[in-house]
Amino acid sequence: MLFSEFKCKEVINLRDCKQLGKVGDLEFDERNGCIHKILIPRGNKWESFFKCQDDYVIPYRDIKQIGPDIILVDICTD
Repeated sequence: MLFSEFKCKEVINLRDCKQLGKVGDLEFDERNGCIHKILIPRGNKWESFFKCQDDYVIPYRDIKQIGPDIILVDICTD
């Protein structure tokens, strides 16, 4: 899968069925190429540009399923 395809998928939290947004970036190990975390910006792109909001940082182990249109995760968003 290409990153351009991956970042177009909507990320849904299984705990509360909330849409978190779309993948903005990812962190991977450059030695073995494995993804460690995905980052989803909070709010829309204009809010995140003008405000200093932290991204959702989701460890790869919390990704439960990657489908054709969505990515299902299981995280606590408190």
